[in-house]
Amino acid sequence: MAKPVVVYGASGYTGRLVCEYLRQYHVPFVAAGRDEAKLKASMDSHVPGIETADYEVAAVDHDVAALTDLFKGASVVLNTVGPFSELGPAAVEAALAAGAHYTDTTGEQDWLMTCDEKYGPQFAEANLVLAPGIAQMYTTSEIAAQLCLEQPGLDTLDVAVFWGGSPTIASTRTILVNAATSKAHYLENNQYAEFPEQGLVPLVVPGQHELALSLPWGGMSHPVWFKRDPRVANCKAQGGVFNAALMNGVPQIVAAALEATKDMSPDDRNTALTETARQVMNEMPPRENPRVNKTLDSVHASGPLGRAHCVIHGNSNYQQTGLLQAYAAYSLLQTPPKRVGFASGCQAFGHRELLGVLRSFGLVSEPQLTVQH
Repeated sequence: MAKPVVVYGASGYTGRLVCEYLRQYHVPFVAAGRDEAKLKASMDSHVPGIETADYEVAAVDHDVAALTDLFKGASVVLNTVGPFSELGPAAVEAALAAGAHYTDTTGEQDWLMTCDEKYGPQFAEANLVLAPGIAQMYTTSEIAAQLCLEQPGLDTLDVAVFWGGSPTIASTRTILVNAATSKAHYLENNQYAEFPEQGLVPLVVPGQHELALSLPWGGMSHPVWFKRDPRVANCKAQGGVFNAALMNGVPQIVAAALEATKDMSPDDRNTALTETARQVMNEMPPRENPRVNKTLDSVHASGPLGRAHCVIHGNSNYQQTGLLQAYAAYSLLQTPPKRVGFASGCQAFGHRELLGVLRSFGLVSEPQLTVQH
């Protein structure tokens, strides 16, 4: 019997958190990936309460035909398999062919642009939502931005995202691949502009005296989401981890990897970048500790005559991602999305609804919103 939701990449760090929250929502799902034994072991060992979940495990090859067969009969595909610019097209095309809504956890700006420009119209025509980038690093700060934008007359967003902890194995590889193959952009007067080569940028972090180091982090999702929002003309997003030593190492690692692989073929470059990523991070991070894995999302919104600032303190960024993904599926199984075609999490499901979900699971505090008229 087909399940209504497929979690593709379920054995990974984020994928198994998505499964955990689907269990809490009582949503039946298929835990899918390339390795059946790894999937079963991951479900049994890393998803608390899995014995009470309605799920099955499915191994699948990563090609459009195989994925389409798997997705048929499902209503929603939740994809955690990256790098998405490399592996995303097959999953998106299969979801469209199977008539399923699609979400993923990407932060790759070039992949969001591809979804917006290439696949968005096709999903809209099929009355399906295409929502890449639903994850703490992007969606929680988008909630803060949307709260600011409830004040009329604000057209510029300055977004900062910080979290405690380390990227996963897959995230580290994605960062390197993304840096090697695409530019980071911000939004200026409704047009994409490339970030200059500026290295680490210190940013003020609300609630502490010490500055934190930030990077464009590939440009992030926000400029793409807000490009078609008539309220917003300018949007710049940066972020990083609170660990200054780790942040200081990132540019050097990326620069060395790019220099070493600049003359390689795409296949050889991917192999080399994967090996570099393993040297940086070659083991699953431990399950998050809310006393250690804190998150902070800060958005300054401004206009000619107005200002607003929203700060959201939280914890456990990967758990926030797992919950947001599971809620997206839970919502889509019961009611149509607020928007079809290409959409952000907030555009598809509502920023106050998503805030309520994060609050109800104890993952974020009440937003601190300051408005200056």
